[in-house]
Amino acid sequence: MTKRIFRSILGVSLAVLLASLVLIVGVLHGYFQDRVSGELESLAEYIAHGVEENGTDYLTEDLPGSYRITWVDADGTVLFDNRQDPEEMGNHAQREEIREALILGKGHAVRYSDTLSQQTLYAAQRLADGTVLRVSSAQYSVWVLVLQALQPVALMMLLAFILAMALASRVARQLVEPINAIDLNDPAGSETYEELTPLLSKLRSQQRQIQRQMRDLKRRQEEFTAIMENMSEGFLVIDQETRVLTYNSAVLRLLYAQVPTEEGESVYALNREAGFRRCVEEALAGRRCEQLLEKDDDCRQIIASPVEQDGQIAGAVLVILDVTEKEQRERLRREFTANVSHELKTPLTSILGTAEILQNGLVKPEDVPHFAGNIHRETERLIGLVNDIIKLSRLDEGGGLGQWETVDLYEEARAVLEQLAPAAQRKQVTTRLQGGEALVRGVPQIVEEIVYNLCDNAIAYNRANGSVTVTVENTAFGPRITVADTGIGIPREAQGRVFERFYRVDKSHSSGGTGLGLSIVKHGAAYLGAQVELHSEPGHGSTFTLTFPKAGA
Repeated sequence: MTKRIFRSILGVSLAVLLASLVLIVGVLHGYFQDRVSGELESLAEYIAHGVEENGTDYLTEDLPGSYRITWVDADGTVLFDNRQDPEEMGNHAQREEIREALILGKGHAVRYSDTLSQQTLYAAQRLADGTVLRVSSAQYSVWVLVLQALQPVALMMLLAFILAMALASRVARQLVEPINAIDLNDPAGSETYEELTPLLSKLRSQQRQIQRQMRDLKRRQEEFTAIMENMSEGFLVIDQETRVLTYNSAVLRLLYAQVPTEEGESVYALNREAGFRRCVEEALAGRRCEQLLEKDDDCRQIIASPVEQDGQIAGAVLVILDVTEKEQRERLRREFTANVSHELKTPLTSILGTAEILQNGLVKPEDVPHFAGNIHRETERLIGLVNDIIKLSRLDEGGGLGQWETVDLYEEARAVLEQLAPAAQRKQVTTRLQGGEALVRGVPQIVEEIVYNLCDNAIAYNRANGSVTVTVENTAFGPRITVADTGIGIPREAQGRVFERFYRVDKSHSSGGTGLGLSIVKHGAAYLGAQVELHSEPGHGSTFTLTFPKAGA
């Protein structure tokens, strides 16, 4: 802007200077022309008077040599000329000043003289005898005068140009300085030209509007960032060149990646697995893609969708989901289905085989009770399995399990040990209950199932002449029941799976149970809010500890 103002001021200054120069020269030229005309007229009268008094002899006297004097007869014949031979000069009857003088007594003319090759001023005076005396003087034209004064004029123009540049530069800076000093954050507080008041008002209005828009954008960005950062799913946006545009922290966690070291880094720096690359390539090609990425025990689902802009693929959006639990549940469901099928098939096969033998009359009458006992035993096993499955289903669904009441763990443990006393005698296992009253809030049926399964397993997987110790106590963390046995123990690598349905560490030591006891313990404890802990060493027995929430928790 400063340069444009500078050029404008300089151009105007030079234009005014040139126009003034031309005008002054023109005015001076006209002024001097009028003065010369007046002098010529006076001189013509003076010489005419002298000629009338003294005759032609007066013309030969010492007259001003800078003027040309011509005496013309009434018919236009040149009688005298102080510059040229009259006989060589043509008839002057048609000259403007001569005709005017013959008619009016005086005549004036200004014309370019071919003879003198100059612009000439003429003044004519009619004498008493009818002749005309003419006095002329050559005058330079405006351009000739300018050309003759070219050097001083050029020097003056150069000085004027330098002065105009200096003044234009200074004025331009002074004009722009208040504008540059305007505070865009507070236009109203800036001191500037009155003519800029409407502009400052618009700036102030736009400033307020921009501030409102910035606050809205900031709020929306904060909301978007808060939503993204609180998403458990990974959210990732890339452009057509696979550069990362935006992402949330869940992406780094789910892809086991580090924060990108550079802005606009390729998405492949986060993960280079074939499935991930395939998803990115398919999305950038305009096709939706889904892939599962498995690493160790974790499973991630990648969903990539293309982003179109003006009919062109501008990038892609990737959503990363943690489907580890879903896949594990699906695996457990398949295992559960297979295990249930297997567990149901074994007693049903035994029942079917025994029934066919009885049906075909292949059993002696005295052996019928034995085979009937087998059917009864396998049926009880089948019913127990179904009952356990129903219990687990109810625990999974969390409904129809009974009313919550206050239960004494000590009394429940005593009742269970009395119920399992025959089994303990058959296994030659000694049971012992110690501690005292410990009240918990829970569903009595679930509490009984938990204690029963723990004690039943402790007896079933114990050694001959072993022992089972049940301890009930109140602790700082809440009521606690501990079931410790001296049995075969559980290997460390299997301790994380013993609570799975139908899982058995060593089927050769199976007690003939359904394999669902510890699963019922785990799910029942979760339903009641209790914590289950396991400590076991192979050959030294196992200890299961259940800690219930404090009263009122």
